[in-house]
Amino acid sequence: MSIISKALNKFSELLKIIGAVAITAMMVLTVVDVIGRFFKYPIFGSVELIGFLATIIVAAALPYTYKVDGHVGVEILVRLLSKKTQLIIDLFTRTFSLILFSLVTWQMFLYAKDIHKTGEVSMNLEFPIYYIIYLLAFGLLIFSITILETIFKDIKQLKELKTK
Repeated sequence: MSIISKALNKFSELLKIIGAVAITAMMVLTVVDVIGRFFKYPIFGSVELIGFLATIIVAAALPYTYKVDGHVGVEILVRLLSKKTQLIIDLFTRTFSLILFSLVTWQMFLYAKDIHKTGEVSMNLEFPIYYIIYLLAFGLLIFSITILETIFKDIKQLKELKTK
């Protein structure tokens, strides 16, 4: 296993833990807010916090979910094809995914930089939102690198099939 793979695994595991903590915090916050509303004491800014936590969950879950192949896929017809054809289809879809998510990652970093410069904060809590955007961009960066790693694995498998 290469150094890059080990680093990606560590980042994916770290993001997975961050995502688990965020989803737990989101559940607890929602329950406490609902109970508080029943007694006329809602949590100020709970809607903003839940939105931030949802963004963190998405950013944290993408790399790990991709690594364990946990995304939903429609493979009914692809399974009927040969292994080589399946790998070629995987390579095309992964390459297009890499292009898309690399562009999104780049734009998220630029957007976070712009928001940081302008000093924009959330409406109620006045929390600087560029932190959340940078975290999302970082998660997307790790996701893009994970896609790239998978592309290299597919190419290696395709070469092994050709040598047989």
